[in-house]
Amino acid sequence: MSVITKNSEILFIYDAKLCNPNGDPDEENRPRMDYDTGRNLVSDVRLKRYLRDYWLGIGYDIWVRRIEESGEEKTVTAKQRIDLLAKEFGAKSAKEAQKKPEFKGWLLDKLVDIRIFGATMPIGEEGARGASMTLTGPVQFSWGYSLNRVEILPSSTITSTFAGRGGEEKGEYGTMGKDWRVKYSVIAFYGLTSAWRARHTNLTEEDITLLDRSMIKALPLEATTRSKIGQTPRLYMRVEYKDDTTFLGDLRSYISIIPEEGLSDIADFKMECSRLEELLNGNREKINKIVLWKHPDLKGAVFEKLKDITVEVSPGEENEESEES
Repeated sequence: MSVITKNSEILFIYDAKLCNPNGDPDEENRPRMDYDTGRNLVSDVRLKRYLRDYWLGIGYDIWVRRIEESGEEKTVTAKQRIDLLAKEFGAKSAKEAQKKPEFKGWLLDKLVDIRIFGATMPIGEEGARGASMTLTGPVQFSWGYSLNRVEILPSSTITSTFAGRGGEEKGEYGTMGKDWRVKYSVIAFYGLTSAWRARHTNLTEEDITLLDRSMIKALPLEATTRSKIGQTPRLYMRVEYKDDTTFLGDLRSYISIIPEEGLSDIADFKMECSRLEELLNGNREKINKIVLWKHPDLKGAVFEKLKDITVEVSPGEENEESEES
């Protein structure tokens, strides 16, 4: 597998209808918002979580995960996770494993999310400062924001009730919370792939192909909890350049939707991408190819001038498993 040698920039757009794309725990789990502009916000961590869970589900191993112990899944600390990996490698601890030059390469071969997103892995004793292995991921995303002004629906109060656990605990116990949701949000993410960073994590062309497919497939398969149902990918574009130095900048700056207010469904707007098309067409000598996928229900986002350098994404088989499983 060859390490990538070309930079890319990514535009990813999905919509969220009557759900909570990314709750803020400091705000009663309200959808994250920029109240000055009325824009809905989604963190890059939320997007990466969908991707990681999808990769785990199709047979890849990942760094950020829960582990199975005695037949049950449990959350582990980063220190516990790296020590478990070190033992699988054949060392007594991560501190011992780090002394072997092949350990880093073994980790990168094993964990797809480190090759793509990087990680900070504690090597010394729990809580020891500075004792860590840090790999900056070649693929990074900014926070997502909505292209439209978003209305948050009035919250209803939700309750849950459960029985006492046994012993002296008797009766029923309950919790209460708020169920905040957006009416409709068209969320856009900008990302990039750095060939310079890829040299340090061994990011391959095969990994990038996996990322292309996963950006389309992860969201509808993983956003299936009660508050997350209602999110659908609408547009994915990856602009691959001919070298490892070119970046044109945040592609979201060159798109808009018409209208930007009063939306409740994908049928209510058209995506205007003419400025993005002109930007890319004017820099076509720097572009190796454009990887593109568009949902059939999305109006607009037509790139006629770029057809000769555009390749459609092939999502692959639904239950495709990795060669690493």
